[in-house]
Amino acid sequence: MPVEVSYFAAFIAGLLGGVHCVGMCGGIVGALTFGIDTGSNYNTLPHSKKALYPYLLAYNSGRLLSYTFAGLLVGGISMLAANLPVLHNIQFGLQIFAALFMIALGLYIGGWWVGLRKIEKAGGMIWQKIEPISRRFIPVKTPFQALILGSLWGWLPCGMVYSILFWSISTGSAIEGGLLMLSFGMGTLPMLLAMGFFAAGLKNFIQKNWVRYLAGGIIISFGIFSLFNLSLRTQL
Repeated sequence: MPVEVSYFAAFIAGLLGGVHCVGMCGGIVGALTFGIDTGSNYNTLPHSKKALYPYLLAYNSGRLLSYTFAGLLVGGISMLAANLPVLHNIQFGLQIFAALFMIALGLYIGGWWVGLRKIEKAGGMIWQKIEPISRRFIPVKTPFQALILGSLWGWLPCGMVYSILFWSISTGSAIEGGLLMLSFGMGTLPMLLAMGFFAAGLKNFIQKNWVRYLAGGIIISFGIFSLFNLSLRTQL
């Protein structure tokens, strides 16, 4: 898949993956939002929502920084491994596996297959180490504190994130891996920002079956398109 198309596909995966974000992160967004000390009673003063803007932007900026760093890290490791003669031929296999992961992600979001939950459980071991640290930043009193908390939140176990992260490994480039994860993160941004303000109504819409099926189907099509491009490369 061309690099530009890969970034676009990662962005769309993040955007459409909002059906998963609502269930996975909705409670966290709500907890973080109500944990903010804005100097006013958020529960009773609707106009105080304006005070949430810098905090929500900081949360999500930290989350995107974590995603990008993870992409740079695994992409860099993949780049070093690709330069080793013994591992050079593995790169093509990783690209095939990444395309299959994209299909698995679509099945997961559509609710047709939940195998990625096993990967989330594996990632939970890392989160158990990070989660106690994140508690030290609650309640949030400054946007900078929200940025730090968001950067920790970015390591929350998520099958969607892991799927794109595996895709980053297949790029064989630190820069491309980082940009791929950043593109994905930017795609998730509208949904998670919106959840900070009207989570209930958004959740009702996103959980409609046709929305999940459409999102899952589009992401599956990207995976199939990627496999098709890889098959063309073998014929050249």
